[in-house]
Amino acid sequence: MKVKIHTLFEYLLETTEADPEAFVGFSLSKSPVLGDYLADLDPDLSLDWNGRSFRGLPELRTHVLRQANLADSCDIDDVLITAGAAEANYLALRQLLEPGDEIVIEKPGWPQAEVMALAQGADIKTVFRHEAADWALDLDELCSLLTPKTKLIFLTNPNNPTGRLLSPEELTEIVDIARSVGAWLIVDEVYAGLEWDAPRPTSIAALYERGITTGSVSKALGLQGLRTGWMICRDPDLIMDAVILRENSSEIMNILGEVIAEIALRPDRYATILTGARKAGQANLEVLNSFIKNQPLLSWIPPQAGLIGLAKLSADLNGDDIAKRLLEPPYKTFLLPGSAYDQPHHIRVGVGGGEEANLALGLSRLDALLRTFQGGRY
Repeated sequence: MKVKIHTLFEYLLETTEADPEAFVGFSLSKSPVLGDYLADLDPDLSLDWNGRSFRGLPELRTHVLRQANLADSCDIDDVLITAGAAEANYLALRQLLEPGDEIVIEKPGWPQAEVMALAQGADIKTVFRHEAADWALDLDELCSLLTPKTKLIFLTNPNNPTGRLLSPEELTEIVDIARSVGAWLIVDEVYAGLEWDAPRPTSIAALYERGITTGSVSKALGLQGLRTGWMICRDPDLIMDAVILRENSSEIMNILGEVIAEIALRPDRYATILTGARKAGQANLEVLNSFIKNQPLLSWIPPQAGLIGLAKLSADLNGDDIAKRLLEPPYKTFLLPGSAYDQPHHIRVGVGGGEEANLALGLSRLDALLRTFQGGRY
């Protein structure tokens, strides 16, 4: 079945050539440059595959387990290096779902699972996160949606795009819910490590024998261009099936992505990068909190983790209209409309990107645009 484009990617395709001057929705930390890694790169490095393992460089997989606090509960062969978290999710969804299977997804949430499920003929059930409940996941509703046909539950933690964290107690209950029907449980952790007021939650691969943790170096470390992520699962058959499936798609990992990711995840370097990313993100989050507090047409539940959140528009304003007008002259500022997550009266705002994002400039232009709307003159 043909894969249907989701609204988020469709909007990005439509606006690629807009050349914005500022961003109020940057979703990853400031990206480093290649020069930051040159001193640690071997000039004689072969640009063939790593030549050691189809699962990815062993030392990289060791780092992945350590940074996710899984070294005591998972083995190195429980890790498969992938082309970003997106490929990790794809490999799991593609092999687990068959026509007629049921999958439970969250909304708002990362739309990839819904796109894949539709393409594979699976039946989709949705548990909704409500803003009035601070975007918490309704576990009673989640439980009510499961049947003997439920094959898979797909969640994000921190939630993408609201930044809501699942607590240890919630994760334990979710595992019990999934186990009651033998469902697989994928938890995408692309924003893990950027928790603002709580410790990093335990990864689902440690909590559940059918738990699949996915993640990458894209968001917290700003290394999106490496296309390097991972899948972690204690079920050896699932990992091997993913290796075989990948052989028929991307085949093997790119060696530069593996090598640079391994350097970035070395303990001392990782700690330094993450500290800088957290400091920058927290500072920008304070700026954004202050802006929204003083903007009559906006309100939001600040993210507990990650670099993005959903801000609600008042006066029946439409997020698509705001995003498209803001991208045009004289504003030339990018943000993502909430319709990308089925939230048409919201906009996605973000605090990543470093100084190149020109967040302060973008906020001033967003303020100027909102002032032009009825009820927005103050």
